[in-house]
Amino acid sequence: MSLNSVRPWRNIYRRKSRQIHVGSVPVGGDAPITVQTMTNTDTTDVAATVAQVQATAEAGADIVRVSVPDEPSSRALKEIVAESPVPIVADIHFHYKRAIEAAEAGAACLRINPGNIGSEDRVREVIRAAKEHGCAIRIGVNAGSLEKHLLEKYAEPCPEAMVESGLNHIRILEDNDFLEFKISCKASDVFLAAAAYQALAEATDAPIHLGITEAGGLVPGTIKSAIGLGNLLWMGIGDTIRVSLSADPVQEVKAGSEILKSLGLRHRGVNIIACPSCARQGFDVIRTVEILEKRLEHVKTPMSLSIIGCVVNGPGEALMTDVGFTGGGAGSGMVYLAGKQAHKMSNEEMIDHIVDQVERRATEIETTS
Repeated sequence: MSLNSVRPWRNIYRRKSRQIHVGSVPVGGDAPITVQTMTNTDTTDVAATVAQVQATAEAGADIVRVSVPDEPSSRALKEIVAESPVPIVADIHFHYKRAIEAAEAGAACLRINPGNIGSEDRVREVIRAAKEHGCAIRIGVNAGSLEKHLLEKYAEPCPEAMVESGLNHIRILEDNDFLEFKISCKASDVFLAAAAYQALAEATDAPIHLGITEAGGLVPGTIKSAIGLGNLLWMGIGDTIRVSLSADPVQEVKAGSEILKSLGLRHRGVNIIACPSCARQGFDVIRTVEILEKRLEHVKTPMSLSIIGCVVNGPGEALMTDVGFTGGGAGSGMVYLAGKQAHKMSNEEMIDHIVDQVERRATEIETTS
């Protein structure tokens, strides 16, 4: 019996969407929600860009977007695609020919912005290239770059203008018998983005890419994204996400993964449950968690670990985790395995011991799954 069948209030009922493929990765339908990010290296620096793609993939990125602003970037893209461990999305603005070149270079998806890609004829050229080379398209509506006629009609960026922009471009794709597309309608304002996404979700069955664009630095941007994306995901909206931060792309991936993990929508790696620490703590909780987060990054198996400083909540939390440690007295604490008390361990040896126990448990899970 699953936890959700026992506790139905934990269920999230995802919106039904069509499924497409971005390279080998399914998006939409009953496919897992994917995490995306974007490189910030010079695309023509193939080595640096590939290294960043690989680092983000190792952190958990399922799809990575790369900017293609000019012809040299188009040429570099072919090498990047060849070395990438995950599908590459080509980010296209203003120059529709870059989209055609990116399709020829092997991009798995083309991101085009309705506000600056140009006329319908140009979009048709992009569709033709996408069909010929088997790549998907993302319609990327952005509140900051809406079409001029929509700004004149609505006077300012608003949910209605954003959705109209997206639906206009959906019509072009569908009129050209192209259905391998997903869509986003991003804004830096959480309320604007959320309202636009809710309206979009009702208007189309296309897979939806979620994002709060230009969210800000690591801490404020993560909080802003968690609020905006978290609420939409909780409503069942969203098939793929990006947390847009003024930070290392690896941090975007980590933030996105944690948002999904907190809602039970992604199961990858160790979920550490830890107390904020207080005067009752029997060991340095904050430092311990920082160390464990780094030392357990390599574990991809979904599992839970509780690190609690004292016996107020420690035993109760440990009952619900694969591995647990609860602070006690006299320089030692209690280790829990599979929710049961196992043995005491000194604070000095506790970190190495926990890492060992987590690795052992991960191996057991993998062996029996």
